[in-house]
Amino acid sequence: MSRIFLIIWAMLAVASPAFAQFPRQNAIQPELVLESRAVPGGEAELAILMHTKPGWHGYWVNPGDAGLPMSVEWELPPGWSVGELRYPVPSRLLVAGIVNYVYEKDYAVLTRLRVPAGQTGSLPIRAKMRWLACTDKVCVPEQGEVALNVPTGGMATADGRFNEWRRALPRPLAGQGKFAIRGDRIELAVPLPAEVAIGVPYFFPREDGPIDYAAPQSFRRKGDQLIAELKRRRGEPGQMSGVLALGDGRGLEIHAVPGPVPAGGTSVGSLGAQAVLLAVLGALAGGLLLNLMPCVFPILALKALHFAKSGGDQATARRDALAYTGGAVVGTGLLGALLLAIRAGGSAAGWAFQLQDPRTTILLLLLATAITLNLLRVFELPVLAGEHSPKGSFGTGALAAFVATPCAGPFLGAALGTALLLPLYGSVAVFAAPGLGLAIPFLLIAFVPALRNRLPKPGAWMVRLQRFLAIPMAATAVGCLWLLYRQAGTDALIVGIASVFWLAICLRTFGNSQQGKVSQGWGWGSLIFGAAMLSIYFVQLSNRPAVAARVPVGAEAWSEAAVATYRAKGHPVFVYFTADWCLTCKANEAAAIEREATREAFGKAGVKVLVGDWTNGDPDITRFLESRGRAGVPLYLWYEPGKAEPEELSQILTPGMLSDRALRPRR
Repeated sequence: MSRIFLIIWAMLAVASPAFAQFPRQNAIQPELVLESRAVPGGEAELAILMHTKPGWHGYWVNPGDAGLPMSVEWELPPGWSVGELRYPVPSRLLVAGIVNYVYEKDYAVLTRLRVPAGQTGSLPIRAKMRWLACTDKVCVPEQGEVALNVPTGGMATADGRFNEWRRALPRPLAGQGKFAIRGDRIELAVPLPAEVAIGVPYFFPREDGPIDYAAPQSFRRKGDQLIAELKRRRGEPGQMSGVLALGDGRGLEIHAVPGPVPAGGTSVGSLGAQAVLLAVLGALAGGLLLNLMPCVFPILALKALHFAKSGGDQATARRDALAYTGGAVVGTGLLGALLLAIRAGGSAAGWAFQLQDPRTTILLLLLATAITLNLLRVFELPVLAGEHSPKGSFGTGALAAFVATPCAGPFLGAALGTALLLPLYGSVAVFAAPGLGLAIPFLLIAFVPALRNRLPKPGAWMVRLQRFLAIPMAATAVGCLWLLYRQAGTDALIVGIASVFWLAICLRTFGNSQQGKVSQGWGWGSLIFGAAMLSIYFVQLSNRPAVAARVPVGAEAWSEAAVATYRAKGHPVFVYFTADWCLTCKANEAAAIEREATREAFGKAGVKVLVGDWTNGDPDITRFLESRGRAGVPLYLWYEPGKAEPEELSQILTPGMLSDRALRPRR
């Protein structure tokens, strides 16, 4: 793959004069920075600082499956020289199934500048550079020249940024590593004291060829050695080198030669059975809470009414509950599998990704409208209101799973974020767990006779309850109309209202046919005609956001650069990530964030408020959520001055929780 990029680069380099009339600003801007004055006869630290636009990335010395490393041609005064380029610890980026080793933010590549003895005055140094700048959709070969006048002799204040840049470099490892080839695996033993703490390690090979970049890596510790098991791609290397990232920003320079690698040890750095169990339990609890949300509760209540109508027959109730459970589990499981497939294709997607498309929103709008009309007895929906049958109950469970997506409860964010890091079996289990949580009330009623016997007897109260349940479901439909406007503008809102109008007419006609007021031909004909009209409206919707991300008064749009700027100035920073389809988000904003008392407290304390609107699936927000172990919103972060890491607040906010943090004394 790298060879393909080299060929393309060469073609573009040849063709570049033809495009000279169309100047383009580089997405990555290099700058030469000197730490302090160069001492004649000595060395000075020199940095190539790569200023990277948001959404773009540059490459490590080994770019991985694709990409190109940076090349530098120096122009130095006679007798001057520079040392080897020293790169910071890279990160991994998966795009369309291809693993890249990249830098997604500003980064500094360091080297040592050697100045000959007897040098005086100030002399210029220059470098011609070529590099590849990419987003997740396009790559552009870039080039440029950098220059710097280097003063020699005397004293000067050192540039404090170099301390931070040096901390980002991998540390040299005193001992030598050993590796052994065992079939389709390469085992690499690294001398590392047992007391050194590590997170989730990863080995970045410097040489291209021996290691399969896309394959998972596993690690174990035995005594004072850390052993990596790497999938072999090709060749039998005589030596290996690279960077071992320890999972917390630190890295070690590794050089290894063939030698014995010990067997056994304790697995480290992996999300094993315990992590899977905790994530499943969290998703299960989240699914259970979803039953209380206004878009799900009416469906649950309707099924409870069916149990009341059934007269307490045990076999029927259990069969019905198991079918409903199967539908709910399959529904959430399929949504999770589709999410994993989309991410494997290179797109940055998170939970509720389908609601970031207005076409899915209008489908949810039509479902909410149909259920509302069913609750008002305009027509009978067989899946919800028909006789007990496994097919109908399975469909009801799948329907509940779909409409529950925008109501993702407080526990789902962390659990589903963990699911994205687990092996495939663990991910599927976690994504299926919310469906099981949705079905738990049904299972309890069906399999615990004491609960089933407490259900009230059928009567006129059922009709009144159904009409009451129509209120939250109608509110859900209104919310879908608002979300449709937020996603795709006025035209989409008109399409949504017209769709609701046509659906109501068609379902009313179908209901009349069910009651014998008109022939069944009229009823089915109206449904077919309605489906045709709705299909026409459906394809008219645009998938492009037509309304800008919402930024409330007193806040500004989130970006990592804005957070860094305000933190450098000593401001407390409150960051919240939200979406128009997230009911928990909207409740917290109304109850705690967008209140006058909170704004006053923030104003007195100089708190800067940044909001990340994820309504339309901003990929930068998606990646940041993943870096925090989240698959969806809400997420609330409080950055206290002087502290390196933010405090992650609970997903249920109170006004006092924010005001107290804003007004507490600071040193």
